[in-house]
Amino acid sequence: MFPSTYLAASQLLQNKFFQEEERCQQLMTLVESNARRGATLVKQVLSFTRGFQGERRIIQVEYLISEIIQITQQTFPKSIEFSTSIAEDIWAVTGDTTQLHQVLMNLIVNARDALPDGGIIAISATNQFLDETYTKMNLDAKVGNYIVITITDNGIGIPPEILDKIFEPFFTTKALNTGTGLGLSTALGIVKSHGGFIKVSSRVGKGSKFRVFLPAVQATEVLNVENLEVHTGQGELILVVDDEPQIREIAQIILENHNYRMLAASTGIEAIALYAQYKHQIKAVLMDIMMPEMDGIIAIRTLQKMNKEVKIIACSGLNSMEILTEAADTKVQAVLSKPYTAKELLKILDQIFRN
Repeated sequence: MFPSTYLAASQLLQNKFFQEEERCQQLMTLVESNARRGATLVKQVLSFTRGFQGERRIIQVEYLISEIIQITQQTFPKSIEFSTSIAEDIWAVTGDTTQLHQVLMNLIVNARDALPDGGIIAISATNQFLDETYTKMNLDAKVGNYIVITITDNGIGIPPEILDKIFEPFFTTKALNTGTGLGLSTALGIVKSHGGFIKVSSRVGKGSKFRVFLPAVQATEVLNVENLEVHTGQGELILVVDDEPQIREIAQIILENHNYRMLAASTGIEAIALYAQYKHQIKAVLMDIMMPEMDGIIAIRTLQKMNKEVKIIACSGLNSMEILTEAADTKVQAVLSKPYTAKELLKILDQIFRN
């Protein structure tokens, strides 16, 4: 029998036959609950098999978010506070309203579950232009304008060992019979069907951040020009340390095209050797955190012992905020998450040279 049939039958039985018997009422409530869960599971599985096309139309993101906030404020525990920040000039997206509503509700419900004792859920929406540099580091992205919807909580966080598994179908950390394990995988499928992608970072005990990237429509040309206005150097020598050849090549193109010079190292040990040789010429170091042989944190501390005034930008492509927090604890001048745009890298370099 299809789950919806069980659901309808259980509701009829509760209303008609068992109103006087508390035990039977409890049993039928249990049947209804499991029928609902089964119906949800079937619906999500069908979404996987049939795809996520839906009915596409122009969607104003601010209205979608405000509607969701209104619902959650009425249904979530009073111990959970909400904060919202939506750019005044926020662009629109093309998509299925119901599906995108499902994505955001899923992420917000997960944030609520991460706050058993209460806390804050912050929702923001901003415009962002992703350039070719960013797309080379993130194959899910395409050059163009995106709306980035960010949902952040200060809850229990996600352990690093399971962070890479959370989008897998049927993977769940929730108690038995409290989750299908399809929520995040469904959300990711919907976002991908809209031409977007999701980035997540988390730190145990500190909270999680989910960023939903959706292609924007009707973006103004003025903002495109603004994104092309980047900072240029004055011939400064930058040491780029990364074990990925492609990242080093991308960094070289960016830097040399904007009046910087570059030295490259593939390991922390090589970086230390190069810095010892060119210490008085190197003006800044772009250091990847996770590398073989010697990780970036040790390399950073070694460089700081060699020169207390060394300017370091710590860089990481990991989802976990714990790594980036550890980098910040070394008192580096800036922290940059991969993938990054050319504008982001050049802006950070300009800032550290001005300070």
